[in-house]
Amino acid sequence: MTPQDYVQQKAAASGSSFYYAFLFLPPERRAAITAFYAFCREVDDVVDEVRDPDVAQTKLAWWRREVAQAYAGERNHPVMQALMPHTATFGIEARHLLAVIDGCQMDLEQNRYLDFANLQQYCHLVAGVVGEVAARIFGQTQEQTTTYAHRLGLAFQLTNIIRDVGEDAARGRIYLPVNELQRFDVKAHELLKRSAAPGTDPADFERRFTALMRFQCERALQTYDEALALLPEADRRPQKPGLMMASIYRTLLKEIASEPLLVLTQRVSLTPLRKFWLAWRVQALGRL
Repeated sequence: MTPQDYVQQKAAASGSSFYYAFLFLPPERRAAITAFYAFCREVDDVVDEVRDPDVAQTKLAWWRREVAQAYAGERNHPVMQALMPHTATFGIEARHLLAVIDGCQMDLEQNRYLDFANLQQYCHLVAGVVGEVAARIFGQTQEQTTTYAHRLGLAFQLTNIIRDVGEDAARGRIYLPVNELQRFDVKAHELLKRSAAPGTDPADFERRFTALMRFQCERALQTYDEALALLPEADRRPQKPGLMMASIYRTLLKEIASEPLLVLTQRVSLTPLRKFWLAWRVQALGRL
């Protein structure tokens, strides 16, 4: 299997909405974003799939060395072999890759966030920096597009957090800010159990949780609007892949907002055909 085959399989196997946007890119840009996305998946999988924290720490340390060695000319892992030929062309620097690793490191060391400002620092590393690199690969020409990309990355990550509330709780993680849980009177132990505490009214928990999640959804939707308003008109055409992803993720977010309780018990998703149609609509019509 070639490095290119490896990253292609890694990206396709994830089932991510991002993959559908990649399909519309010219070959070189598609190869670059696929390799970069595969890198992000590899690092993220360390946190999600390795149960022993010490082993996960060791694996992340290995990836740090792998990035340093790759930029020094020694490429070992197939992901780095596929990615490195594109780094100079698209301005992908070691600091970008190390920031993604830093974000995953936070997942090993922190499972609560006191407030939204605290959460944004994490989102910057795991999503804002990813958005910055993606914008470069897509064909950024305006400096302000970087600001747009960071804001859009935040919107994507907020959507992921909202969608994955139940899955994250099963792993003992709560990304929703502590002060916002307190504001809506939702207890951490209720989230971890994904249900009302024994002896309490389930309907009351559902009411409180629904109010909390609708607040989260409204803020995320507003973040999409803020990001799109920052995109310079000159870069609107080359940044179509990001707009495709925004269309898919906003549609998913609206579905969750209509029935927030679902995220406690299942992973809400769109069908592959619907994702492809949403991406195609942006490609063909140029609008979300």
